[in-house]
Amino acid sequence: MDTRTFTVKPVGIVHADDESFSIEIAGPFRPALRELGGFGHIVVLWWGDRVDTPERRNETVCKKPYTRSPETIGIFATRSPVRPNPIALSVAPVIGIDSVSGIVRIAYIDADDGTPVLDIKPYLPATERVRDVNVPAWSSRWPQWYEDNQGFDWAAEFTSEE
Repeated sequence: MDTRTFTVKPVGIVHADDESFSIEIAGPFRPALRELGGFGHIVVLWWGDRVDTPERRNETVCKKPYTRSPETIGIFATRSPVRPNPIALSVAPVIGIDSVSGIVRIAYIDADDGTPVLDIKPYLPATERVRDVNVPAWSSRWPQWYEDNQGFDWAAEFTSEE
């Protein structure tokens, strides 16, 4: 087993409140925003800092996270930030970019206010979109396209945390 360790340095933080979402890029990384404005969506890699504990990093299975899932499910079959390395990924629609202030305004992100952002990549249909995809039966009723999420009752799909 590879025993190397890595140092990860945040490039920014998430700002989220009841009315808006944005990512504030740290000063040294603001030049990296050049030409990002032409993309309609970005892929945001963020650190699940609120679940980053030794105990949570050792969790490999979870109890029925989705209403239609099996009673237990491997953590790699979820999008939960609870995992050996609490790296999470979100696709976010870009509303606007202010390169000078380092603010990337986005329509939504499922990260909390103050969440560290590790990286941003442009969403590229040629590499991210898959035409013929397979999913387990328990998730087959979920929307097939990002745009179809808006009217979908996601709250009904998740079991309540105890």
